Amino acid sequence: MTVQPTTNRSAHEHPAHRTIGAAVSSDDFRSLFRGHPSGVAVITATGSEGPVALTASSVASVSADPPLLVFSVSALSSATPTLLAADSIVVHLLDADDLDIARLGATSGIDRFANTDSWAPLPTGEPLFRGVRAWVRCAVVSRMDAGGSTVIAAHALQAHLARDVETDTAGAALVYHNRSWHRLGDHSRVG
Repeated sequence: MTVQPTTNRSAHEHPAHRTIGAAVSSDDFRSLFRGHPSGVAVITATGSEGPVALTASSVASVSADPPLLVFSVSALSSATPTLLAADSIVVHLLDADDLDIARLGATSGIDRFANTDSWAPLPTGEPLFRGVRAWVRCAVVSRMDAGGSTVIAAHALQAHLARDVETDTAGAALVYHNRSWHRLGDHSRVG
């Protein structure tokens, strides 16, 4: 894999006038991130067609004060139109005990809300999967088109932590790495 450098610009050149140059191929870009593990979350919202859910590995904390997070949604996901129209969403931050919910949000062509015992709407209307490690209800504050995806920034309004990770322990984190789910724990600690 070869990464092509971008064209340098002078200190006085406006970013809109610069030339980016050749890009890394989509296959090479996927290879780069296939080896970069990420946490797993399920994002839910409700729209005119009902509740939607999708599994995301793009959730990241941006700021603690104010409490902001970001994630991206692909234009190819059936949940994307509802998430883009939503004023508020719930981000479920999963651990390995929540693998079934991660798989549910990642499976296409199914009714993710058929099991009415596994979820309930919050008083504000967003769907909440029961028993997850942690969840945060957020107000959507910004959307930015980014290639075939949209990056959504959200402000945390309400949170619940059911299973905390003890200091100096690995916990049972759920990560997505090289196209598969992995459980982090004391067995995977390297430092």
